[in-house]
Amino acid sequence: MKFSIQLSADYPDKSYGGDRVYADMLEQAVLADRLGFDAVSVTEHHLINSLMMPAPLTFATKIAAMTERVKIMTSVVVLPLHDMRVYAGEVVVADIFTEGRLMLGVGRGAFAYEMDRMGVPMAETRARFDESLDVLQALLSREEVSWDGDYYRFEPITIMPRPVRDIQMMMAVLNPEGIYHCTKRGFHIQTTPLSGDAQLLRDQVSGFTRARDEMGEAGAHLTLTLSRVGQVARSAGEARRKLEAAHRYYGRFDNVFTGPGEVSHGMIRELPCKTPIEELGEALIICSPQEMVDKLGPYAEMGVDRVILNPNFGLEAREALDTIACFAEEVMPHFTTGETGAQAAE
Repeated sequence: MKFSIQLSADYPDKSYGGDRVYADMLEQAVLADRLGFDAVSVTEHHLINSLMMPAPLTFATKIAAMTERVKIMTSVVVLPLHDMRVYAGEVVVADIFTEGRLMLGVGRGAFAYEMDRMGVPMAETRARFDESLDVLQALLSREEVSWDGDYYRFEPITIMPRPVRDIQMMMAVLNPEGIYHCTKRGFHIQTTPLSGDAQLLRDQVSGFTRARDEMGEAGAHLTLTLSRVGQVARSAGEARRKLEAAHRYYGRFDNVFTGPGEVSHGMIRELPCKTPIEELGEALIICSPQEMVDKLGPYAEMGVDRVILNPNFGLEAREALDTIACFAEEVMPHFTTGETGAQAAE
């Protein structure tokens, strides 16, 4: 099982400054690259202060310039917010500038506040996403593409420059049946049980493995990536403090994910988290390194190929760096090569 670090921006205080937020994220990427993580991942969100990254491809090229080997995943870019005739060319350029380390994760959008204000109502996102994905794949794989659909109509065009290699694409899906069908279409899969429904996770993994098994050799290369929030905690008191920060984070997240979308001047209002704090503590990976090994073990046994760890949920920047270093040294070796992360990087 491989590991990625989610370089998500949680920005509860405007006075900290966006430049410092992104500098922190870059420092995490450089450290993850040095310590042998398989990938780092960035998301796309607009108009809000949580998961704040309106330009993931731009950020991916910056990360590539400062690292040597780590893959750079977009997890995810929101296709309905883009014109595929423009975006396809941007993807090609980003793939060139990242020297083939880009893994393009795509999704339909999850926050109604964000989508509505960008002119794409949530009720339309599925249809817009499906057509956008078809257009994007056509433009990346063929020359002289024309289209006559519900959202795109254009005469023959050819995206320039042409791709220099096949660009890996990963689909963000929560529904187990959706995971099955996207896998059958040949996509890598990224999913999450969010705050931690164990049965949902089993069903998600089952949807992927069932499809991959049915595909035989054609699906052997496909991977399942699981996203989780977590931090190393060396004591019960530290674990409680970090859990309380995560509980507040999910209060903001729930507001724009399933809640009323109460946002003022770009700042998401912190609402009470719907999940009781003790239940959240059971679900998240905020614990000692050995407990992390114990919690991650079932994922490896189920067949998860990669875990994205998100240590960014309102804590100080140094605590994310400490978690990345400790995770590489004390947790990753149980699931990768048998070497410490530092040894693997030497």
